[in-house]
Amino acid sequence: MPTIVHEFAWPDRVIVGTIGVPGERTFYLQVRTGKQIVSIALEKQQSALLAEKIDEILDQLIKLEGNPFSIPTSTPVELVDNDQLEAVEEQFRTGTMSLGWDPTTAQVVIEAYPLIDADADADADADAIEESLDEDGTDAPEMLLVRMPVGTARAFAKRTREVVGAGRPICVLCGYPIDADGHVCTVPEV
Repeated sequence: MPTIVHEFAWPDRVIVGTIGVPGERTFYLQVRTGKQIVSIALEKQQSALLAEKIDEILDQLIKLEGNPFSIPTSTPVELVDNDQLEAVEEQFRTGTMSLGWDPTTAQVVIEAYPLIDADADADADADAIEESLDEDGTDAPEMLLVRMPVGTARAFAKRTREVVGAGRPICVLCGYPIDADGHVCTVPEV
């Protein structure tokens, strides 16, 4: 069985958003083109790193001598998207992600693959494993492939940083998040 690819070449919308209250939020990467919409769950740290690396790629392209691409240094106002997630139906929880640049289309490329439960694979019996493989012996996972233009990528990174930063405040003494129901930390004795 071939890999199921949820591909978005020029998405109408690509955002990171959350569901839940700070400290209990679930992060989603959501992509939409027309009526096709895919939402994948990811960790807060994955979201933050994705935004950071997208900005690094775009900043490196700006500095590239003879750069033929028009890369915005900040988020184009017309691409700001502060709306909530649309109806969320989780496609999968993200494990591995890759990020790249396609110079032929001047787009940032994100690939996301499902989290593989190693314990479940180890506990599965030989028959179940054999049934999950196709003729050539490879798994049939699904993946998300998103190609976004540079302006959209810059807007995506900005919004993602804002969403990640909108979590619980950090304690100035211990550096850990402060929960809504309080926070107790001990100051080390000197």
